[in-house]
Amino acid sequence: MKIVVIGATGHVGTYLVPGLVTAGHEVIAISRQNRKPYSDHAAWKDVRQVVIDRVEADRKKTFGEQIIKFSPDVVIDMICFTPESAKLLAESLLGQVQHFLLCGTIWVHGFSGQVPTVESQPRKPFGDYGIKKAALEEWLLSFSRKKGFPATILHPGHIVGPGWIPLNPAGNFNPEVYKTLMTGKELILPNLGMETVHHVHAEDVAQAFIKSINFRNNAIGECFHVVSPQALTLRGYATAMAEWFGKEPDLKFLSWEKWKKSVSEQDADATWDHIAHSPNCSIEKARKAIDYNPRYTSLQAVKEAVSYLIEHKLL
Repeated sequence: MKIVVIGATGHVGTYLVPGLVTAGHEVIAISRQNRKPYSDHAAWKDVRQVVIDRVEADRKKTFGEQIIKFSPDVVIDMICFTPESAKLLAESLLGQVQHFLLCGTIWVHGFSGQVPTVESQPRKPFGDYGIKKAALEEWLLSFSRKKGFPATILHPGHIVGPGWIPLNPAGNFNPEVYKTLMTGKELILPNLGMETVHHVHAEDVAQAFIKSINFRNNAIGECFHVVSPQALTLRGYATAMAEWFGKEPDLKFLSWEKWKKSVSEQDADATWDHIAHSPNCSIEKARKAIDYNPRYTSLQAVKEAVSYLIEHKLL
C-alpha cells in the first residue's frame, strides 16, 4: 500500500517508516523541514521525503489537498494537536483513503482514577495539551461513526528511545537526576515518590501503528493505549536506576510545596504535569484487538536511552 506519514522524522517515525518499508509498503514521509531521523536505516533510501509546513497549510486550508495529491491508501498523522487541524484533514480525506491513523496521548484521561486505566473510562482531561487531544479524539471518533471515516487513534505514554533524554524518576527531563543516581548521591523526590509514570519505547509505538494497519477491521473506529506492560512509581524507578548504576539508592522525600522550591521552575512545572496525571494504563484492549505486544518494559526502554546518552558523552 501507499502510506503517507505526517511527522515522519520524529521519535516514532524513526522506527515507523523503516518498519513500513520493510513490510513492503511505499512510504511518503512528510515533515516540516529537512531533518534526519534519530537513527539511520537503509530503508530510508526508498522513502520519498517531502517538506510541507502544516501550520501554514492549515492556515490556508490546503493541507488535506496536498496530502490527497499523493493518492495514499493510508495516512498516519503523528503531529495533529487540535480538533480544528484534525477536521481540516479528515474531511478532505473522507472517501479517499482506506485507513487514517492518528497519534494521541494517554493524557486524554486526566487524573488517574481506577488503575490500570482502560480506554472506556470517563475522560477528565486537564491542561491545554490533554484537553485539546481529548476534544480531537471525541470529534474524530464521532466523525468515524457518523460518516464511516476509517479512523484509529493510538495513545502513547512517555515516549523513550536512543537520542533524547527520557522522563526521569523525578518526573521531569533534567539529566542531572541520572547523574545523581549514577554517583550514589542523595536524590530528593516529591511527596512519597508513589506517583506513577508510564513509558513506552518509540519502537513499540511504531509496532502499534503497523499492527493497526494489519488488523484494520479491528482497529477502525477505536482508540488504544500504547504503553509498556507496567507503569513505574517514582520511588521504584529511582531505586531501579540507582541499582543499575551499581549504587545503593539514597532517596529523600519532601512535600510538594517544599520540593518544588528545591528545583527550577521549569523542572517543577514538568514534574507537576506528570505526577498530577500519574498515568497507569492497561494495554489489554490493544493486545486483543491488534496483537500489540511491547518488546520493552519501561525500565528496559529507559536503560537503552540512558546508555545511549552515556556512550555519546551526553550525560
